[in-house]
Amino acid sequence: MNIRVKQNKIPFGTISFEGQSWPCAVGKTGVTGDKKEGDHASPAGVFPIRAVYFRADRIDRPRTSVPVFEISEKDGWCDDPSSAAYNRKITLPFEDRHECLMREDHLYDLVVVLGHNDNPPIPGKGSCIFMHVAKEDYSGTEGCVALRLDHLQSLLGQISAETCLEIMLP
Repeated sequence: MNIRVKQNKIPFGTISFEGQSWPCAVGKTGVTGDKKEGDHASPAGVFPIRAVYFRADRIDRPRTSVPVFEISEKDGWCDDPSSAAYNRKITLPFEDRHECLMREDHLYDLVVVLGHNDNPPIPGKGSCIFMHVAKEDYSGTEGCVALRLDHLQSLLGQISAETCLEIMLP
C-alpha cells in the first residue's frame, strides 16, 4: 500500500497510510504535474522510498525496513542542474550549488529520500525532493512533503521497503 499525500489549501495537505492520517506541508506553490527546479511545487506522482537519513546527535535511529544512514557534516545534495552530480548525494565541500543535510534548524533531523527524477536525473526537472520534518506552522516547502517528527517516525515504523509515496494532483 502506498503512502498518499493530498493537497488541501496550499501549502497544507494530508498524508495517509493504512487508515491513519496526519497533517503535512507541501510545496509553497502546491502540487504540480510538471515539476521544474526552483518552482517551489511538490511533484505529482508515485515515488519509491530510497533511503532514510537522520541526525544521530538529535534523535534516535529510526525503526524502519528502509535503509537508514546517519547524517554527517560532509553530507549534502546537489541541486545545480548544470552539475554532473545533479540530484545526487554529494560529499562536502562541493563547488556546485547544493544543500547541506546537516542543518541548523530541525527540518532535516529525519529525511526520507524519494525516488523523484533520479533514474537518471534530468537537469531542471527537480532535485532534493524529500519527506522531512515540518516547520511548526506547516508552512510550505521548496517542493518536499513535511510532517511532524513524531508522525514521520510513526509512519516510517509502519512501511516496508516496497512502500511508495504518492503525491496526488489536487
